[in-house]
Amino acid sequence: MMIMHLLTLKEWTPKQIEEVIDKSIEIKKNPLKYRTSLSDKSLAMIFQKTSTRTRVSFEVAMTQLGGHALYLDWRTTNLVLADIRDETRYMSRNVDCIMARLLKHADLRAMAKTSRVPIINGCDDKYHPCQAIADLMTIKEKKGKLKGLKLVYVGVHNNVCNSLIVGCTKTGVKITAVTPVTNEAAFDKELVGAAKKTGLYETSLDVKKAVQEADVVYTDTWVDMEFFLDPKFKKEKESRTKLMLPYQINKKLMRGSNALIMHDMPIHRGYEISADMIESPNSIIYDQSENRLHTAKGILLKLLGKTAT
Repeated sequence: MMIMHLLTLKEWTPKQIEEVIDKSIEIKKNPLKYRTSLSDKSLAMIFQKTSTRTRVSFEVAMTQLGGHALYLDWRTTNLVLADIRDETRYMSRNVDCIMARLLKHADLRAMAKTSRVPIINGCDDKYHPCQAIADLMTIKEKKGKLKGLKLVYVGVHNNVCNSLIVGCTKTGVKITAVTPVTNEAAFDKELVGAAKKTGLYETSLDVKKAVQEADVVYTDTWVDMEFFLDPKFKKEKESRTKLMLPYQINKKLMRGSNALIMHDMPIHRGYEISADMIESPNSIIYDQSENRLHTAKGILLKLLGKTAT
């Protein structure tokens, strides 16, 4: 039987994405119905990158589904010494699923090639599919639909932007990327090319106009979390901040707009978004972050064969 992984969302069909979104909404409404769904199942969670939401959501999800989550810090395991393929071969003989939050997408691909069990991308340098699924669930929950809505992403073209582009275009959401800066390591030419062909993806630098036409305005950190406090990245951080400040989500930019405001967190207040916008009545940031738990459940049930494929 072919193993189903969650690596980028590119390999998932629109139907599969929508099924997980709808299942996650149902699980959120009826959590007790699923409390033994993954009884006796184990999830290995590998963290090379720091994490709050990904660790909390997957660990709690496994507990609330009746299973067990095993936390593995990259630096305190033999992953730091050995070939990732060998370690994956070993782990996949012990657990039912592996969620990995890695620095390099290439390492995640190597895991998927050698694993006997599903691999979930908990975030890497190119993609963050779990975040995009939670984002789309939140939008559907608030708006009652996805198809025909307009989402504007304002910030750096990064891994989150990539996954939003795929998730939006596959579910009928029009996405406009206002991205004056691109993280070169994240850029996926094939993904952008495919998205343009759908007619649902465009780019713009007219942030005011884009925001006025949006149903949802989404922003993310200007500097990746692993570099934000790194002294070696200080010059680049200052340069990016200067360039990106006119694109900050603030009261002036959002004046006249009734769009929902989203941010995948962690938030750097006063950089990509002002404090008053985080607390705005239109902000759904904390609902969005909570939904990481419900979509973690939906993803786990999908990959472990507990929902139709």
